[in-house]
Amino acid sequence: MSDIQDPLFKPHALGALELPNRIVMPPMTRSRASQPGDVPNALMAEYYAQRASAGLIISEGAWISPLGKGYAWTPGIHTPEQIAGWRLVTEAVHAAGGRIFAQLWHVGRLSHTSLLDGQSPVSSSAIQARGVNVFVADDDGKPGFVQASMPRALSVDEIRAIVGDYRQAARNAMAAGFDGVELHAANGYLVNQFIDSNANDRTDAYGGSLENRLRFLGEVADALIEGAGAAGRVGIRLAPLTTLNGCEDADPETTYLGAARLLARLGVGYIHIAEADWEQAPHMPVSFKRRLRESFPGAMIYAGAYTAERARQALEEGWADLIGFGRPFVANPDLPERLRLGAPLALPERETLFGGGERGLTDYPALESAAA
Repeated sequence: MSDIQDPLFKPHALGALELPNRIVMPPMTRSRASQPGDVPNALMAEYYAQRASAGLIISEGAWISPLGKGYAWTPGIHTPEQIAGWRLVTEAVHAAGGRIFAQLWHVGRLSHTSLLDGQSPVSSSAIQARGVNVFVADDDGKPGFVQASMPRALSVDEIRAIVGDYRQAARNAMAAGFDGVELHAANGYLVNQFIDSNANDRTDAYGGSLENRLRFLGEVADALIEGAGAAGRVGIRLAPLTTLNGCEDADPETTYLGAARLLARLGVGYIHIAEADWEQAPHMPVSFKRRLRESFPGAMIYAGAYTAERARQALEEGWADLIGFGRPFVANPDLPERLRLGAPLALPERETLFGGGERGLTDYPALESAAA
């Protein structure tokens, strides 16, 4: 199949960006930020630059404030040192011909007091994510997992302050040279804790009705548009059916179609759907995907164990514009070329996914080097 015929390699206009293909590197936590300070570094810059042939890279989640942190060694985007570290990353990606958005992250209740200087995590409600573990490191730097701490419910004034944190984080991302920002509103993190009915028992303007549960999403998205300078520079990641980290909605189709219509009114550049991709995961029907397509005129990105064949089918059927390939990008820095050629894909080492150095991050060879 020629590139002209292959739907994976047709260009796509995303706001002011011209993407050379439909292949997205989605956000993946790798826990390699420099300590102290959780600062992005040259190793991370090399990692992202190696993968610059993606149509679009979305960075690993960058927490927007100290209370937004939920995992050890993950990068922030709120201190001058962190912004400067991210500038290393964006300059390396752009020098390699790539395009990169920053994923902005507040984990909410999915944190531990040891990561927050003894403070309790915050959430829409004082509901603990029972049975959910978070990645921490002890005083000697030894990693491990612990039960997420009991959160406290945010006051309305605190909610407004966090909206301001998101706005500033978008400004920081643009100052660091990113092409845009993506809001992590999926996988059970803070924005998701307001959206999904089982994680939100508020009785004020941010809870109860669907309109109220979507209020925080809308306010944050609007703040990101202001901070990034254009609606086309903003994307939103949603996870209607993943049930990850204890978040679940009683009527996900109604809820997330409502979210899509809200984001359409705001004019954001894309919605990024994280599909459940584990064994016996909830299935997302194509009929639901088509209804999302009808509700949102911007770009639709889907990610979740897609093969090249499934990706091409999704693009041809029209309910997706771009496809994220997560795990394949870990071990295949030149993934677009491998997909174009139908070449074998290397498999990642599970033990090097989180934490460590260059092993399992930047030492996976490109196709030509692997063949040699």
